[in-house]
Amino acid sequence: MKRLKQLVTDLKLSQEAPDAALMREFIFYSPKMPLRLHQEQLIAASKQFSLKVFDTYFTKADVTINCFSWGNGKRKVLLTHGWASKALDFYELIIELQKVDDLEIIAFDAPGNGSSISAFSNLMLYADSVKAIAQNYAQPDVLIGHSLGGMANVIALQELGLSPELLISIAPLIRLKENFEQSLDSVNIGAKDQEIFFANFEKEFPVPASHFNLTELYHLNPATNHFLAFDPEDHISPYSFLKEFLDKNPAINAKSFDGVGHYKILKSVEVIEAIVQKISAL
Repeated sequence: MKRLKQLVTDLKLSQEAPDAALMREFIFYSPKMPLRLHQEQLIAASKQFSLKVFDTYFTKADVTINCFSWGNGKRKVLLTHGWASKALDFYELIIELQKVDDLEIIAFDAPGNGSSISAFSNLMLYADSVKAIAQNYAQPDVLIGHSLGGMANVIALQELGLSPELLISIAPLIRLKENFEQSLDSVNIGAKDQEIFFANFEKEFPVPASHFNLTELYHLNPATNHFLAFDPEDHISPYSFLKEFLDKNPAINAKSFDGVGHYKILKSVEVIEAIVQKISAL
């Protein structure tokens, strides 16, 4: 968090001419929160392993993702966390899933998040982490993704051509460009300088940030068993974007949970109960 606070301060002090490199770092640096005692204890009870993911855009080299699993059941459940998060932010859900018979619960820290060391991170590193687990450890029967992790799961499934028994999206991010705009607005970066950031983004990746729009990217089979939990007052992933996505994909089973917010939705007793019921019914 210290580096993020410094970036915020530096950007707010450079309003006349924000530095392009600072804007880039601000967007792609994922702040890290230390594990709490109960999370450390759950980590200690896990099976731990690591996998390699190739970083196509930043280092052009392999980076290591740290992975964790609980249980040895035949049915594999993969948890994909959101931005500035980590595997153990699913703590409450993992505890409840451990009570379900015949599961192996798998989670990971995406590059640049939690214990997986990398200077920067991005959506494709998340998706490639999901792919690395599916290809090199276990093909998941159930995938659960929060926020950016929900978008990453969809991209990974489509690129692998997999059809899971159940896909669960929790407050999924729908539009990446608008999320970047929201972040840049928060440090008072004006429209002109945001245009510079997005022009540089398109050169680096090399697609416009608007390409990462789940409404346009989503091509999973309508028969996919997809449950989506959301809060209509979510300010990180606005309902107006989600509604457009759901209107285009009416086969998705979406359920509203009022007042849980974008982050606390992971701790919601009602949301966790709904997820456990869905998995138990398979």
